[in-house]
Amino acid sequence: MKRILDIVSLVLGIICHPLWMPTYGILVYCAAINNAQTPLPTAYWLIAVLATFTITAFVPLTLILVQIYRGTVKDLYIRDASERTATYVYSVVCYVFWCYFIYKILPSPMVLFTIALGATIALILVLLINRKWKISAHLTGLGGLIGGVLAYSYCSHLFPPVGLVCGLLCLALVLMYARLYTKAHTSLQVVAGLLLGLTCTFVPSLILELIKHA
Repeated sequence: MKRILDIVSLVLGIICHPLWMPTYGILVYCAAINNAQTPLPTAYWLIAVLATFTITAFVPLTLILVQIYRGTVKDLYIRDASERTATYVYSVVCYVFWCYFIYKILPSPMVLFTIALGATIALILVLLINRKWKISAHLTGLGGLIGGVLAYSYCSHLFPPVGLVCGLLCLALVLMYARLYTKAHTSLQVVAGLLLGLTCTFVPSLILELIKHA
């Protein structure tokens, strides 16, 4: 049983790594547009997904691997909170470029930009909090994805996809257990991470919608 839990925790840690969350979010966004409106051209999918993956995942991952090679970081998960600052700073810079890409280059509604901006704010807050307390970046990323789905649904006046939201919430619970099982975080750290990510991606879109109807 322990062997199975070890494998499941490892797989979840990889699949739900914060690096992949923006790409997952863009895939969900493209799928939602495809279902609700005129099917998106293949070029849009490729540009949106590949650019997001390159900016928010590939570049930060490359920098982490360079740090591992130099010995300044021990592993991909960066379990030691003291090693995370430089990586988070690099990631914040990448996220700022991602926000610029969505706002200026990718034809998209304002809600997508506010979600990306919220994700960037969440990352900055994780960077600051991490200096004193090891909040869960994994749960912050997943919480941001959940908040993004809710924000897009709210601003588009659509009922949230129940299956997707319930599935993500169940995944969050399983991921919480996995992070606790591996002793990577405490209960408070994983719950705080989830709430931080969800709040940061949902609230900016909520404010945008309220301003539009003020």
